[in-house]
This record gives sequence, structure tokens and C-alpha cells, in this order.
Amino acid sequence: MFWRGFRTALKRRGLTGIRLVISDQHAGLVAALKRSFQGAAHQRCRVHFTRNLLAHVPKTHTDMLAAFFRTVFAQPDPATVAATWDEVRDQLATRFPKVGVLMEAAKAEVLAFTAFPRPVPGVSPGAGADGRDSRDQRGRLPAGVLSEGRGPRLPASTVPARRRTRYSKKPSDRRVDRQI
Repeated sequence: MFWRGFRTALKRRGLTGIRLVISDQHAGLVAALKRSFQGAAHQRCRVHFTRNLLAHVPKTHTDMLAAFFRTVFAQPDPATVAATWDEVRDQLATRFPKVGVLMEAAKAEVLAFTAFPRPVPGVSPGAGADGRDSRDQRGRLPAGVLSEGRGPRLPASTVPARRRTRYSKKPSDRRVDRQI
């Protein structure tokens, strides 16, 4: 019931031309998306899938598995992505059989993006028609301008000691702030 209202609200707001929907594997959500956006492909969210995989390995191996799994998505073309998926699945399945079973079952769901063209290099996925990122547009500043009339923001470690706040870590700075 919730998902029906959600997708209806999206359509009312003008959402059209959907070709790929990425979500977690919530059964109600997937069914609602298929009814609502007929003809659109569905991809299982790779972040959620990675978390599902990590639940089946010891904590000491999670970094290794995550790094190994990420190599699948760094490949240049769909054929290499699929081949790398199979290699990673086979290698992980020798040590973690449940991971191999999960990867075998989810291959088509997680790799649905390979049926679409790759994004243009150097352009953010959130970029508009003019190539500007939505973060640039939010501030209403020309592309590439960080701030109007002000210099770039500096990390706290580069701010001179006299400008540090009362929350500074140096004891000498705290004494000065108490006097103020």
C-alpha cells in the first residue's frame, strides 16, 4: 500500500521515461516498481547486496571481500563485468560457499546496469544538460565558482592559532579563550 502511493506521487510530480530502477530487494517495492514503471529494468542495489554478502563472512574478511567485490564494477565493458563477476564468485565460493550461492542467484539483478551505455567520463552522474553538477546549481553560481567574493574555505588545521575557537585542542588556546 505504501509503495503504491509513493510511485503515484512520483508520477504526479512528472517522473517519466524511466529506463532503470535501482532499489533494495524489498519484495513489495520491487513488485510495485514493476507494476508502475512497466518496461523499466530493475537493478538490485549493489550496496545493499554487498552488505548481504558481508553478513556471511567473518569480520576479519569483510574488507577483503568488499575490495574484491568492487573490482567487478571497475571493468570497462559489460562482457568484462560479467566475466569478472564469475571469477570473483568462483574464488569467493571456495572459502565462503554461501557467498557463491548468493552471487550466482543475484548476478542478473545486480548487473542490470550493463545493458545501458556507460556515463560520459568527466561528467558527474547528477550533471544537467549544461554539464554542471546539481551542487553547482543549488548555490546559483556559475559552474566552477566555489564562492563569490570570498576565498576558498580552509581546513581547520590551516587556520592561524589566534583564530581558533574555544574548542581548540591546545591548552594555550583554551587559556586565551577563557580570558575573552
